[in-house]
Amino acid sequence: MKSKVITAAHKLMLAVALGLPAGAFQVAQAQTFKVVHNFSGVSDGANPLNGLTIDGSGNLYGTTNSGGASDYGAVFKIDNGVETVLHSFQGGADGQNPQGMLIVDKAGSLYGTTTAGGAHGAGTVFKVTGTGHEAVLYSFTGAPDGAIPEAGLARDAAGNLYGATTAGGAYGNGAVFELSPPKQKGVAWSEQVLYSFGAGADGTVPVAGVTFDAAGNLYGTTSAGGAYGFGTIFQLTPSGSGWTENILHDFQNAEDGGVPYAGLIRDKAGDFYGAATDGGLGGGGTIFELTPANGGWTFTVLYSIPGWGIAGAFRDLKMDAAGDLYGTSHCDGAYSAGTVYKLTPASGSWTYTSLYVFTGGSDGLYAFSNLVIDHGSVYGTTNLGGANSLGVVFEITP
Repeated sequence: MKSKVITAAHKLMLAVALGLPAGAFQVAQAQTFKVVHNFSGVSDGANPLNGLTIDGSGNLYGTTNSGGASDYGAVFKIDNGVETVLHSFQGGADGQNPQGMLIVDKAGSLYGTTTAGGAHGAGTVFKVTGTGHEAVLYSFTGAPDGAIPEAGLARDAAGNLYGATTAGGAYGNGAVFELSPPKQKGVAWSEQVLYSFGAGADGTVPVAGVTFDAAGNLYGTTSAGGAYGFGTIFQLTPSGSGWTENILHDFQNAEDGGVPYAGLIRDKAGDFYGAATDGGLGGGGTIFELTPANGGWTFTVLYSIPGWGIAGAFRDLKMDAAGDLYGTSHCDGAYSAGTVYKLTPASGSWTYTSLYVFTGGSDGLYAFSNLVIDHGSVYGTTNLGGANSLGVVFEITP
């Protein structure tokens, strides 16, 4: 397999092009890349459009957008490198074409969304138990409750689920919703729209999900709309009469980036981190930090990804215990097939380390993936490539 070789001169030129110190770019040494599973497109699924979730035992869980028994996608588990399909979507009432990341509860049940199917064809929220039993918790109707949820979910201590839809809502531009479990058996889950995105200034088309802060406020991104039309970072604050939206940043598709598909993650200090797919000094998107300061918020670009157009991160970043950030890119790198990278804070700046550069062949192609870390190893997925050109699950070990 070919590997990318970057000389000291190349690193210096790239750093200068991105406006970074010459030492702000590194290539990781002694990394081991392994394909854990090649999707075949038959019973095991195909074309994962998000990454993985890990439980306390180190088992990995994910979804594929297609494949499975009926070719409408699947929920899978990987235990010690062996894949098991927990549920194959049938394309009707049970939903079809899941794209978001799963979450897992203490009982081992998985929760996620499908972008289509359900009782009204507008997508679902579903639950799959550890034994593979699937139940549709809610079927979207389109209006006013939302349609086409592409992202995964957030869950609070009471078991309520929160998420976003890319379409539908009161104005057709997407919505943020809450789904509450029944208080007695035999009663359906109830959905409440917390916010419907309007004509543009407040943002439109949220591709990612939402994130909590310690006070119970919700945060997220929209991929379009806002003051400049290139997306927003928003906050939703509960009030007596509902939820109030505050715009924390309007993307200009300039040095700050634009068109954020990824959501936000939060560190222990209350700072948020995210990614934009486009813009930035490198042209391929940005990695950014949002910090509360003096009653407002400070937006800082940590790194600009080199590339053309939407080359950057499509999914949420991952932060390890040391405060390092990990992510994937869609189609940058030497082969325009995507990369896996790490950003390390040091002396007020961030150092970019390339962990792996995809060739687009048997190792995978296009990582629309979040990452998970287990005992130092990094796991994710690619949408295409691999032995069957239908995507892989990969592991990178230091």
